[in-house]
Amino acid sequence: MKLPIQLVKGGKHTFGWSAVTGSGRIAIPAEAIAEYGLEEGDKLVVVPGSRTSGGFGLSSRKSLSGSVLAIVLEEHPELGQFRLPAGDVVEHEGRPYCWVRFRRGAIDLAAPTLAKYGVRIGDRLLVIRGSGLAVGFAVRGPIVQEARKHRELPVFEYRE
Repeated sequence: MKLPIQLVKGGKHTFGWSAVTGSGRIAIPAEAIAEYGLEEGDKLVVVPGSRTSGGFGLSSRKSLSGSVLAIVLEEHPELGQFRLPAGDVVEHEGRPYCWVRFRRGAIDLAAPTLAKYGVRIGDRLLVIRGSGLAVGFAVRGPIVQEARKHRELPVFEYRE
């Protein structure tokens, strides 16, 4: 199957499911890594997902700098300059933001940080092509409900 695939005509494209391991490791599909130009060691900003889908998005500082979310980096330079410890959350207008390092095809977020995004250890997150700003990891909502009907979608699990 060629990824990403479109679940419904006119809908978003998905790369499949990513399982959250017991340590909070989340695999990123190779197709998403290539499409978003992720490289080993990259520092990525974790942005909150939509209120409908929950979860989060992963974006580069460069991508965010040219978007409406640039204000978050400006008002929280400790985030934008990666001076916070990885995974430490700052709140902006009541929504969580943090950063992580991309390593070995995955990211690591501790359970308390995941909880800020409505994600739990053991969840399966739907990996979605975003607007070009961020690759999305959705936990609920209509797109997740539709994806559950598609048993052919791959599940990416990081082997610990």
